[in-house]
Amino acid sequence: MERLKQKFADLRSLGETAFIPFSVAGYPDEKTSMKIFLKMAHCGGDVIEFGFPFSDPVADGPAIQKAAAMSIRNGMTMDRSLDMCAGIRQQTDIPIIFFSYFNPIHKYGTEKFASRAKESGVDGVLLVDLPLEETCWLKPVTDKAGLAWTFLVTPTTPLERVRSMSQQGSGFLYYVSVTGVTGARSALPDDLSSKCAEVKALSRLPLAVGFGVSTPSQASFLRPHVDGVVIGSAIINRAGNGGSMAELGAWLKEIKAALRA
Repeated sequence: MERLKQKFADLRSLGETAFIPFSVAGYPDEKTSMKIFLKMAHCGGDVIEFGFPFSDPVADGPAIQKAAAMSIRNGMTMDRSLDMCAGIRQQTDIPIIFFSYFNPIHKYGTEKFASRAKESGVDGVLLVDLPLEETCWLKPVTDKAGLAWTFLVTPTTPLERVRSMSQQGSGFLYYVSVTGVTGARSALPDDLSSKCAEVKALSRLPLAVGFGVSTPSQASFLRPHVDGVVIGSAIINRAGNGGSMAELGAWLKEIKAALRA
């Protein structure tokens, strides 16, 4: 958690917005997946959002659903994914946010998960299907392990609920830019900057925005309004279209350049 706090503090002092790239562990295969995560870390990423695949997602669009299904077919397990996190940690000090759903963590064992995640160098968790009232199923053990807890705020979240998430969460708040699933979009909502400003004014935590962000120009537009930008589906699409690691690295650097003042 401290690594995550320090990262946002350092970026704030530099006048930069955090680049938070996302990919799915085991996609398109485990070896390539590891290369993608390390490319994220070494080519502009400030925080890695490490996705663990789930068969029945509620927040993921077609690109991430496809990646998760392939990862499951490839045999990705919780143990193997946490081993990957440990492998990333051996090669970089970048903060790692473990993204998943509650079902696979519940099956694995909540205390076992929190302990192994901490040992593997994970800094925080993001579970899209545990709302504020149901965090009691996992958050007490992740809090005890010193893992940050990221809440999701949507365009329809009441402002009082935003305040509660800010007070009970840690690391950062994640603002979902659309009332829909993940996926690269050609345009962002017209009121996104004002919505982000509204949420940011209520939060004691840094604010990151995701769902739909896919280009350097979109990242540049968002830079003054938020503390972090999450990009996932655009990375998944590039990884699945046969592009080289060099091409991916160059594109990641373009995104990060757009997030600098």
